[in-house]
Amino acid sequence: MRKTTPILATAALVIALPALAQNQPGAHFIEMWDLDENGSVSIEEARERRGDIFHTFDADDDGVLNAEDYVLFDEAREADMKEHGIGQGGGQGHGQGKGQGQGKGQGQGKGQGKGMGQGMGEHSAAMSMTRENADLDGDGQVTREEFIAGVDLWFPKQDRNGDGVISAEDFGRQ
Repeated sequence: MRKTTPILATAALVIALPALAQNQPGAHFIEMWDLDENGSVSIEEARERRGDIFHTFDADDDGVLNAEDYVLFDEAREADMKEHGIGQGGGQGHGQGKGQGQGKGQGQGKGQGKGMGQGMGEHSAAMSMTRENADLDGDGQVTREEFIAGVDLWFPKQDRNGDGVISAEDFGRQ
């Protein structure tokens, strides 16, 4: 059996959701994605971690995340957010309708929208992994190549100070 770790436990170790952990913006993200433990995340580390995430949720090992795979992935992401207190504040997000919203700003958004919590922006690693954003060709499925290519879209935007790595300086207000 290729996956020996329970999915939710693995997800908690690999899902990137920038958070205010121990009062440091982005600490959870850096903890989970900084593979060489130097305090910052390079684009190579981001690609490797994203590949790990894909492998974890590609249940039938066919190189594609389909709708069923995304159900487990979304559940794991939601559990990780809840565990780390992400997106649970009464921020300024705004969701559209019931469950279909893409709240923007800090907070959960209204209703069941997909508002972004503390430290999460529309270009965050977590948002880039949603099915809607990771399906680059719009065919309803996310290939490994598409999933990893997503790094090149969000990484430069998250690297707010332009130093080529994502570190604590790239989170919080600027």
